Parts: sequence; structure tokens; C-alpha cells
Amino acid sequence: MKKMYITTPIYYVNDEPHIGHAYTTILADVINRYYKSIGYKTFFLTGTDEHGLKVQQAAVKNNVTPQQHVDKHVIAFKNIWKKLNIDHDFFIRTTDANHQNKVKFALQTLFDKGEIYLDEYEGLYSISEERFITQKEADEGDFREIKKIKEKNYFFKMSKYQDKLIQHIKENPNFIKPESRKNEILGFLDKPLNDLCISRPKDRLEWGIEIPFDTNYVTYVWFDALLNYISSIGWSENKNFESWWPADYHLIGKDILTTHAVYWPTMLMALNVPLPKTILAHGWWIMEDQKMSKSLGNVIKPLDLAEEFSVDSLRYFLMRNMVLGQDSSFSRASFIKRYNSDLANDYGNVINRITILIKKNFDGLCPEPGKYDKTELELIKLCDDIVNKVEKNMVKLKIHDALEAIFSLIREINKYLELKQPWKTIKVDKSQKGDAATCLYVSVELLRISSELLFPFMPEKTRITINALSQEISHNLEFGIIKPYCSIEHPGALFPRIEND
Repeated sequence: MKKMYITTPIYYVNDEPHIGHAYTTILADVINRYYKSIGYKTFFLTGTDEHGLKVQQAAVKNNVTPQQHVDKHVIAFKNIWKKLNIDHDFFIRTTDANHQNKVKFALQTLFDKGEIYLDEYEGLYSISEERFITQKEADEGDFREIKKIKEKNYFFKMSKYQDKLIQHIKENPNFIKPESRKNEILGFLDKPLNDLCISRPKDRLEWGIEIPFDTNYVTYVWFDALLNYISSIGWSENKNFESWWPADYHLIGKDILTTHAVYWPTMLMALNVPLPKTILAHGWWIMEDQKMSKSLGNVIKPLDLAEEFSVDSLRYFLMRNMVLGQDSSFSRASFIKRYNSDLANDYGNVINRITILIKKNFDGLCPEPGKYDKTELELIKLCDDIVNKVEKNMVKLKIHDALEAIFSLIREINKYLELKQPWKTIKVDKSQKGDAATCLYVSVELLRISSELLFPFMPEKTRITINALSQEISHNLEFGIIKPYCSIEHPGALFPRIEND
């Protein structure tokens, strides 16, 4: 059986879950559900990053221990993923004992191999990002709370792997996606690569994983956090690791590309662990030409939208409106426009028309079709072509194109109904195998296939729809699965139109 191991970043536990977190995690969920549907054995990892100075400071401010602080805040992430129907296999926390032991093992291994050394360093440090930065990065203005620090620390010999990393990127075109991000990293690697400071002295930071060979230091949060991708699946411990690694997709936002495409692969090289297959960096959600961020006060809370308009409509919008790799703008108006156009007018309308017509004219039982005419045979062939098109787009992670293909099928069903007008022909011939019966059978079966295709994106409403057709989610995309005379129910108004907003 083929496997798929997909990860999101582990999110900083101090953050409140926002639309950016939701996008990455829903994207991973959609990809994971899709690969499950075509027979893959999958493993989907997400979690929280729970160490660092900001956690320590917040705990002091609230008069609790750092562990109590993270135990409280992690609940927000766990709750929101449950409400957004995120079907992850494991939720890792960097405070988990297993993860901490693996980090210490990695540090000791690298130290014993001579890959880590102690040195004094003087440079600029961003307190907000908890890392040393260059003068150029400081000048660009993306880092806050910058101060000059001189101290002894432990360093990982990252520079040693610069040429090897460049070679790997050039020889593996799928390693960093999209192409623009790959070029960005190759540009970064044009300049000499510094070694990576992987410790923080305890007199400055106590809340972290203690360095095993020097108890005066804790581990740099990124070195700690990145190792979650292998600590979670049994690295250095059992054969289960080899059955999942290398990861097929690391899904990340473009703002953490350097840590994932430079720090992480060089760490793996030093540990003699194969590199992940693909690091995919998506764009930002933009509101009024600005990236959404807590400091700007323009963060959209995903649960607010989900509770107002349904979880599935939020999942659909986020997947449909972002071209993977590019930035996308968000507004309430654009959300409502997409919802009304695609979900209310197209999908919701075709569900209502078909189920109500069958309930009214065939006593709620699926009619038996007669012989298919040229129009119907062409439509069935078109459905097969669209199924293949969806598969090709999903494999290439052209998620928005896959959805456009599915909705082209839904629109074809509506056009077919307009052409055949079963609400008129039923008045002339209500018999099984008649024109109206054949039209409604073809329509209900194409509705089933459309709903199966949409299941990874909208698992709740599509399951309701398919259950209303007396079917279960089967991932069977062959035409002709619904048996005549099975019960067909109207599932209710799944996507009521949004008016006067």
C-alpha cells in the first residue's frame, strides 16, 4: 500500500488560532482525506510549539508555571481543529516527554560527532522572533525588539552543509515549491551560510529543553520544534519511522521558509536522515493589502466565520480562493460572493432540485433509468473526464483547479436539467424508464459522484447529501452505483443563500 505523510507547522501555543493557521491545517486535511480516498495509508501530523521566552514571560505575567500556561492555551488549538473537522492522526506538543527525549538524543548525537561547538558570539538579536539576525534583516524592518547581545553559545555547523544543500535543491525540482520559493532559497544560499546558534543561556531563558551536555543552557526553539517531524513517528526508536519517513509534504507559510528549507535539511544531513520530499510554502491571507497579524489587529477568527456560515463553507472558501503559493485577499464580501455563487446557487440548488423532484414524483424512491440518449452518454463521459482531471490537479496540488473542475460538473448537471426539464416531461410520462425517470437517475448519480469528489473539502455537508441518497461515503466514482428504488430524501437547505448582509 502506498503511503502519504503530511505535516503542518507546529503552531506557537501563545497565538490565538487565526485564518492563516486554519488555512494550512485545512489544506493538510484536504490532501490527507484525498489520498485516503484513493487508497493510500496516510499519517497527518499537527501540533503546538510550546517553549521559548514569550511563553516564559506570559507565565510570569499570569502567575502560573510555563507548563500550566501551555496546558491551558493548547486547548484552543485542539478545540478549533475538532470543530473544523480536522482529522489528524497525531497532535504533538514540544513539551511531550517523548519529543524532549528525542531532541536531547539529537543534540548529544551531533555533539559527539563534532557537529556542535561552543563559541562566543556578538550580534543583533530579535526578542520577538527569538533568534539572532543579520544587519540586513534588521534594516529590512521585519523584526521587532532588536538588541545587541554578546554571549557564549553552542553552534551547529550548518555552513558545512551549504554546498550539499544547494546540490540537493538543484537535483530535486520538487523539494521546494513553488518555483519562486525555491529561487528565493537558492538566492539566500548564494551568500556564505553562517553556523546556527542552537542554545540559549538559562540566565536569559529557562523554559526550554535542557542541553544534555551542558545544563547551563536550553535548546533554541527552532531546533527543538523542527525535530517534531521525526520525533512523532518513532525516529531512533523503531521501524515504524522508516515506514513513514521521508515526509511527502511539509506544508508551511512562506514566512517560515528559511527555517524549513535551510535549517531543517542541514540538521537532517548531519543526523544522516533522508530529507523530506517536498516543502510547500503557501502565501499569506491579505486584508486590505496587509498580511493578517496580531500586531496589526486585523486577524480573522475562523470559528466566527464557521459558526456564522458553517464549517464546510469556510473550508470551501479557503481552498477555492487561494492559488497555492500565491497570496490571496480576504473580505467578508468576497466570502459571501463565493458562497452564494458556488454553494447556494450551484451545489445547493442542484441538491434541492433533484431530491425534491424525486420525492414529489417518484414517492422518494430513485427512479429506474431507460436507455441513455446521446446527451446522457456524453454527460456520463464528461463526468469520467472530470474525475480524471480532478485527480491530476490534486496530485499536482492545484487545489483551486480541482474544485473548479468539480463545480463544472455540478453546473453541467444543472444545464442538463434545464435541457431535459423533467418537471415538464413528468406530467406526460411518469413511468419508470421514461424520459423523466432517466433524467433524474442520471442527475442523482452525477450528484453522488460530485459529492464524493467534494468530500475531502466539505466532509460534513457532502456526507449528509450522500446519506440522503441512501449511500455511504465509498469513494467510488464509477457511474451507476445507486440502485433504482432506493430511498432518496431531501436533506434540507444545506446552503441557504445569504441575503442583505
